[in-house]
Amino acid sequence: MKIYTKKGDQGQTFLFGGGPYPKDNERIEAYGSVDELNSVLGCALTELADETLAAALTEAQRQLFIVGAELAAVNPTPEMIAGFIQDRHVKALERQIDAWEGELEPLKQFILPGGAKASALLHLARTVCRRAERQVVTVSHDQAVRPELLVYLNRLSDWLFVLARLVNRRAKVEDVLWEGI
Repeated sequence: MKIYTKKGDQGQTFLFGGGPYPKDNERIEAYGSVDELNSVLGCALTELADETLAAALTEAQRQLFIVGAELAAVNPTPEMIAGFIQDRHVKALERQIDAWEGELEPLKQFILPGGAKASALLHLARTVCRRAERQVVTVSHDQAVRPELLVYLNRLSDWLFVLARLVNRRAKVEDVLWEGI
């Protein structure tokens, strides 16, 4: 199979079940940000020494492929929807957040992205996740978007924030506190 098809050379692409669509279509922008997020997570993984946290991050990457597939599906079948992100995925993120927060000092002020390199990359991933979430909200104004997808992206950004703090803690690197005005 060739990597290039030449079908996108004029700025058009196809989604599962339809197309062509312009490559700057809001749905394509949204799954492009999800793909970018997945790549940033891959960068963070190269800096993450903790095998348990690396496994959790790798699972998040797998789930992001599912998110991308959902965003690329124009008219998904019930079988496809059954394989998409569900409430159980959100609950799993929430359980991890709660467990990880048990290792952290409660936040008393804002923190700046930074610290250990893996933490800084996770903060970058969090911001890309927030952008993807905003883009999915834009898609939802004109097209059906399952609420589970929006909840998942929102919770994933929280998960990435807590993970970034945990990475700093385990690396014995202080979070960078914002001094404020």
